[in-house]
Parts: sequence; structure tokens; C-alpha cells
Amino acid sequence: MIKMMLKNTDWAILIITIALFVFGIIGIYSAGYNTESNQNEYIKQLIWLGISMVVVAAIYFMDSKFFEIIGYVVYVIGIILLVMVLFTTKVMGASSWFNIGDTVFVQPSEIMKIGYILCLSKVLSKYKGGNLSRKELILKWVKIGLLFLLPVTLILLQPDFGTAVTFLIITAFMLFISGIKYRYVLLIIFAILLIIPLIYNFMLNDTQKERIKVFLNPELDPLGSGYNAIQSKLAVGSGMLFGSGILNGTQTQYGYLPIKSSDFIFAVISEEMGFVASCAIIVLFMLLVIRILKVYSSSNELYHKYISVGIAGMIFYHFIQNIGMTFGALPITGVPLPFVSYGGSNLLTNYIGIAIILNITARKEKNFLFK
Repeated sequence: MIKMMLKNTDWAILIITIALFVFGIIGIYSAGYNTESNQNEYIKQLIWLGISMVVVAAIYFMDSKFFEIIGYVVYVIGIILLVMVLFTTKVMGASSWFNIGDTVFVQPSEIMKIGYILCLSKVLSKYKGGNLSRKELILKWVKIGLLFLLPVTLILLQPDFGTAVTFLIITAFMLFISGIKYRYVLLIIFAILLIIPLIYNFMLNDTQKERIKVFLNPELDPLGSGYNAIQSKLAVGSGMLFGSGILNGTQTQYGYLPIKSSDFIFAVISEEMGFVASCAIIVLFMLLVIRILKVYSSSNELYHKYISVGIAGMIFYHFIQNIGMTFGALPITGVPLPFVSYGGSNLLTNYIGIAIILNITARKEKNFLFK
């Protein structure tokens, strides 16, 4: 049975993530090379990779029937932690992290993504079909609304607009493949348009509002709020075809590029490894999303289909948003680049998602461990 699982597994998915991690660890090493406080970040990231691989192995050999239970448990724990984190000290204007000691940060909103995907997948698969009664239809949308609003409201209170949008994109991906009627899509879009001004005026802090203004015009405050966007674009542009060489990037090594190991890791790689490496990362992400979506098309179990689309949506949004803000095409939101940016919580969350996908591909529609 183990042999059959190993044969069925789409190992290309894991290999792609490791390739992305290699790009990231080189960039993280370079980003911290000429600093005192960040020199050991690459070591911490390697430790998180080790932890993630242990978790991947554990989930891989788990029977997928437990995903539903785990989803509810993670969701409830996530809500509790999201409430607790609001009472912590703000970091960069947001209460999003728990400090454990001096070096480890835990971000509850990251692991909440997995709980949300598993729970929403269960609801959508349970209420699938065109023969739902009026009561079932109302119950379906009430459950979806509560599942979405509870974590997103708490995340906006931190405030962390970038992560809140992640939940919106995940939901959009999953609702789209569920066969949602167009009138509901228009209703949701209308509701979002009504909510956006309220979020901007009452939930975003001054720093986040400035990021939006600077996105529209970076030259508005070139030495203040617009500084990050300008320096990032300079780093990307100066890399040319093959880059300036590892540890030789002017923006990276002389400290002009801000938050370079996490938010702007793609700018580091673009500057020092060039256009070729940047394109390689983009291609790897596209291949990763495509292969995860193949799990959707090849699976006969509806629950697994929704899970795969949710995880694909999570990775796709992070990839587009992070690289987009690096180029100045999207507002700076602090969304990390999956498997590449420095950050243990995000790396672990993404590998949990990959482990679930590997679990689904390993079994196809059979649970070989319990056969």
C-alpha cells in the first residue's frame, strides 16, 4: 500500500516548492549578509523547512477522512488565537504576531487559512446541487457567511488588509468552481464595493492608507511612504539579464531596499540574480498552480476538488500580490512570496497545504492505509 501511495503521488509539486525555497534561501542569506540583526535568518528559515518537512510527512500518511475534523479544530483554535493576538503589542502598526522569546513569531492568520479552506470545502461539498430546498440554500449561505466573516473581521481589526484579501480570493476561487449563479456574484461584488469605503475610513490605519496613496503616486512622498516602492523598482530594474551577482546588489547590500528578506525578497533576487532568475520563479509558480489544479480535475471526490482549488487560490494570490507590489503594479500589503520569503508561519502554512495536496494525489480515491 505504501508503494502504491508513492507511485500515485505527484512529486513534481513538492520538487517545485523545494526549487522555490532554494531561490528564497539564497536571497535571504544575501539580504542579511551585511546586517547584524538579520544575519541568521537563513538558518532560522532552514530550521522551519525541517519542521515543515516533518509536518508534510505526518499529513501525507494521514487518512484524508480526518481532514474534516482537523479543519474544524484548526478553525476554532484559529479564531481563539485571532482574538488573543489583538491584545498583543503592535508590530509595524498591526497586532498580527505572537512573540515567543526574542526570535520566533507566530502569525495566527496564516494557519487559519488552512482551517478555513477545509471548513469551506466541507460546506460547499455538502450543499452541492441544483435541488437544494429554500431552507438548505439559506443555511448554506449563512454558514459560508459566518465562516468568512469571523476570521476576516478579526484580521481587519489587527489590521492586516493583505491577509484579509487572501481569504476573499480563496473564497472567490472556491465559489467559482462550485457553480455559483451570476446573480449571487453580482450581489457579492456590490456588497464588496459598499464595504470598501468603510474599511478604508474606519479599519485601515494611517500607514496602510498611505500605502494606497503611494501606490497611485509613489513620487508623492519619495523619502517617506513612497520610499519602499521606489527602491524596490530600482532594485528590480538594476538586475538586468543575469543580475549583479549574489552579495553584490547595491540596493540590497547597502540597505536601500527595505524589509528585504520577506516583503521584498523578489526584488533581492531580481537585483542579484537578474531577469532570468525572476522569470524562473514566475514559471515555477505557474507550474505549481497548474499542477495543483490538475488535482481538481482528476479527483472524483467533491471535497478534495474544493480543497485543491482553495490551496491553489491561496498560493496564486500570494504570488501575484507579492511580485505585483515589487514591480509597483499593486499596492504594498506585506503579503509574503510563498516558499521564498522569510517567515516560519507562512512557510509552514504553505507546506501544510502542499502536504494535503500530496495526500490527495497519493490515494486518488482510495485510503490505502485503511484498506
